[in-house]
Amino acid sequence: MSVESCPALVLNADFRPLSYFPLSLWPWQEAVKAVFLGRVNIVSEYETTIRSPSRRMRLPSVISLKEYVPAERRPAFTRFNVFLRDRFSCQYCAQPFPTPELTFDHIIPRSRGGATTWTNVVTACGCCNLAKGNRTPAEARMFPRRGAYAPSAQQLQENGRAFPPNFLHESWRDFLYWDSELDPA
Repeated sequence: MSVESCPALVLNADFRPLSYFPLSLWPWQEAVKAVFLGRVNIVSEYETTIRSPSRRMRLPSVISLKEYVPAERRPAFTRFNVFLRDRFSCQYCAQPFPTPELTFDHIIPRSRGGATTWTNVVTACGCCNLAKGNRTPAEARMFPRRGAYAPSAQQLQENGRAFPPNFLHESWRDFLYWDSELDPA
């Protein structure tokens, strides 16, 4: 395994990931620097080692912060966070889509005074967005499956847990799914 493919999962001081989506990962260089500065504890290591003239060290695969970092109270209103709130599914046809195929739709169109806010924007696929057009849900007879709302950071984190990244090192699993059902022995 090359050092470039050895990111460290970053846990808060309570041993929960700082973030699920995107997953809180640091490149190996940042993780090693934090270890030497005494800012983190090494929880688990890769088999891969790095060397300096005077030291040899296994790369950390899981690190925990020594000081607790409180979660943000209100998540930023971004296109991606709207998609995450709506679980990457069109709120009109209820089909899941890859991110590049999603748009967001103003429930009350902007041309009619609708604001670009958590409570007026939902995720839509291109087809449904075109079908709804510049009309209200009542005029288009298209109603979002779930109402638009401002999610909490906790709600976005929980939604993010359902969408794991492509790479999950085995040493991370105990920290990412601690409340999932265990296989019986």
